Amino acid sequence: MALQAGIVGLPNVGKSTLFNALSSAKAQAANFPFCTIEPNVGVITVPDTRLTTLESLVKPQRVVPTTVEIVDIAGLVKGASKGEGLGNQFLGNIRATDAIIHVVRCFDNDNVIHVDGSVNPVRDKEIIDIELQFKDLETIEKKLSRSEKQAKSGGDKEAQRGVEILKALKAHLESGQNARSFEVTKEEKEKFLDELCLLTIKPVLYVCNVDEGSVISGNQHTAALLDAVKNENAEVIFISAAIESDIAVMESYEDRQMFLEDMGLSESGVARLIQSTYKLLNLATYFTAGVQEVRAWTITKGFLAPQAAGVIHSDFEKGFIRAEVIKFEDFVKFKSEAACRENGKLAVQGKTYLVEDGDIMHFLFNV
Repeated sequence: MALQAGIVGLPNVGKSTLFNALSSAKAQAANFPFCTIEPNVGVITVPDTRLTTLESLVKPQRVVPTTVEIVDIAGLVKGASKGEGLGNQFLGNIRATDAIIHVVRCFDNDNVIHVDGSVNPVRDKEIIDIELQFKDLETIEKKLSRSEKQAKSGGDKEAQRGVEILKALKAHLESGQNARSFEVTKEEKEKFLDELCLLTIKPVLYVCNVDEGSVISGNQHTAALLDAVKNENAEVIFISAAIESDIAVMESYEDRQMFLEDMGLSESGVARLIQSTYKLLNLATYFTAGVQEVRAWTITKGFLAPQAAGVIHSDFEKGFIRAEVIKFEDFVKFKSEAACRENGKLAVQGKTYLVEDGDIMHFLFNV
């Protein structure tokens, strides 16, 4: 899967520090704006305890987890939509991603410079929202100009409907709202909006970069942000980039777990962020399990069995015959494919089978 989420935010909010904790790709992290010039792409393993369980049952020669791609994008400043700072490059890099991880500074530290001189996460969020909205308005106005000519010249009812939707969306953005909150049917979105690749239509996850003492319950800054985004239907998570940076350099699993326990945490913020990003991108996992390899495969939610097979190899999809499917819970209960088959827990599914997260699958195909 080639879906990507982009880490965005104002300069100096902790994006690159967080990215470095996420990935072995080392972006420069420094106490000054624009320390990340080119977008850095990290291919990051998705934590999944089900894979560990399958490994213990099947005892394969190797285990291959699934991954998610996260891009660290240069910081944005006011006026980016007009080319200020690295604006044009920043906005172009966001356009190329499928979802947004919006990092907001929610900690006080006089030693870490804030580009606007003070810590105010709601203001910071709105700065980025406004710049993205301005860029989307430019895109819509260009499309609207062409669509209005088409609607007038041909009397095309579909084109007229497109004009109505674009005008309504334009007003929605001008009121300070993002395109993702604009109400439109799935069919109309696909027909009139998808081709525009709007920035504010992308799903968003807010990451509050907090101090060590606020990583569990937050602080006054996180409370303000939560109130500001309460109507956006977006997930908000608290992470201390400084803590994650410390965890990332620990070599042993035992040391990391001991450190987390001392902090009162059950898992790292990085693990939660990766899992939330996976969900944000509308992804799911199915497994293949054999003595040679146990492997997690990434699909988009809604994939049918042939599409899921195609993730392994295009020939699997072209020549798809059927899929043998075992539910993860049944595999754990009966402990092997053979036992699942004997107990009637192996189902034979055809081309219309909707793959579910956690399915253990074996494909039969002929090319």
